[in-house]
Amino acid sequence: MQQMDLLISRIIDKKNPTVAGLDTRLEYLPEKFLQAVMPAGVHSFEDAAEAIYQYNCALVDALYDIVPAVKVQVAYYEMYGPAGMKCFEETMAYARRKGLSVMADVKRNDIGATAEAYAAAYIGRTDVAGERLQAFPADFATVNPYLGVDGIAPFTKQAAEHGTGIFALVKTSNPSSGQLQDMKVEDGRTVYEVVGDLVEEWGKDLVGEHGYSAVGAVVGATYPAQGAALRVRMPHTFFLVPGYGAQGATGADLAGCFDGRGLGAIVNASRSILCAWKRREGVPFTQAAREEAIRMREDIAAGLAAAGKALR
Repeated sequence: MQQMDLLISRIIDKKNPTVAGLDTRLEYLPEKFLQAVMPAGVHSFEDAAEAIYQYNCALVDALYDIVPAVKVQVAYYEMYGPAGMKCFEETMAYARRKGLSVMADVKRNDIGATAEAYAAAYIGRTDVAGERLQAFPADFATVNPYLGVDGIAPFTKQAAEHGTGIFALVKTSNPSSGQLQDMKVEDGRTVYEVVGDLVEEWGKDLVGEHGYSAVGAVVGATYPAQGAALRVRMPHTFFLVPGYGAQGATGADLAGCFDGRGLGAIVNASRSILCAWKRREGVPFTQAAREEAIRMREDIAAGLAAAGKALR
């Protein structure tokens, strides 16, 4: 089964279009937990990576029956060196073993053989002495499409071969995104509309049984009007929607990113789940994360219901 179809099936089964972002850094860990897993203290990248891995596993254990997917942002692991990258790989592998869809948030952007290498690493296979091996256990990777099809074709090739997928940046959630993405080109379209049209075209041959392509788009929740317009403009493109929670978006802001069935998008939350324990004094971090994930699910469900798009 194509991974995009499997992700959508998991969303339907759990009635929850949310993804937990594991953008984990050492300072997000509660002091009591850190002392328990590292009683001698953290003195190296290896110590930090091991503590983060244990935290991630505990969160996955608390969330896997609620959320259908996790998104693991590579930057938070690269900063801890080779040990951090081992944690990155092991975190994704653990989430996959728990039955979750796994997104490698790597935002790769290159062309030719280099793009082929990135695609092989994250959503394909690497040839080693005649054997095709998987470098990182991801089902999806995020990509930057601003080098055009030369940077995308290697990924769509691997997606077609292995049933994996990508999410290309279209309209991002950061405040300064409009500096480039809202600029208008000669035919009157904005840059993000041009990119959205390209993403829809790039994925036209990879549409699955739920009507969505393996080529998805990143569309920020902080721009609800643009998200709603892109939903109409990109009928076969599944959206990964950042910007919920810590960045300010709420369930009411998101309905436009979904289709009439309550499908078509998955909403990411990272810090609001990772650091939920900071807002719930005395509550174990796993319980706090679980309660926040449930609250988020219900908030989004209410927003969809109010828009006549209840998930079904």
